[in-house]
Amino acid sequence: MTQAATEYAARLEVDYPERLDRLTTLFRIIWALPIVFIAVLLSASGSETFEDASGETVTVAGSTIGSIIFATALMILVRKRYPRWWFDFLRELTRFHGRVFAYLALLTDRYPSTVDEQGVHLEIDYPDAKLDLNRWLPLIKWLLVLPHLVVLAVLGVFAVASVVAAWFSILLTGRYPVSLFDFVVGVWRWGLRVYAYAFLLVTDQYPPFSSQ
Repeated sequence: MTQAATEYAARLEVDYPERLDRLTTLFRIIWALPIVFIAVLLSASGSETFEDASGETVTVAGSTIGSIIFATALMILVRKRYPRWWFDFLRELTRFHGRVFAYLALLTDRYPSTVDEQGVHLEIDYPDAKLDLNRWLPLIKWLLVLPHLVVLAVLGVFAVASVVAAWFSILLTGRYPVSLFDFVVGVWRWGLRVYAYAFLLVTDQYPPFSSQ
């Protein structure tokens, strides 16, 4: 299991698989099409039903994701509040997308669940907006992370190349090279912290230029 620093508001660990199935790896893109389609629907025009922190069932349209993030920025700016059910929806959708990504990146053989955590342990802390968040930062966070986005774009190219190399390795040996696994998860972890800071707006702690 990769190790993630626990002091950050967004944390990620992925269980390292000792052996991976060659057949499902060979046809991974084909096997993944249905769940990728579902993920796209949820993000673009679908809906998701879940229980919030109070136990109430909430249904949210996927097309409102961008609107929720924008509305959250306005709520922090005007009232210094972060509605819990908005957070719960965004966190659960981020977790689901994470499981889909892990499957596509060959980090696991387990078909992505819409509910269960499986081998992807993604945690995002709910913020105390009044105490922990500056009401003005949401206006400029997207600008502050531009250096991160440039670096991540470059690292993303290498991460894709690592997945391709891992694909060949799994077909030949049934194993995902540990160094490649750690690199792909590290880039993902880095991106998650940037996403939590600039877009989910759950923390004012500037993300480090680090994958650890």
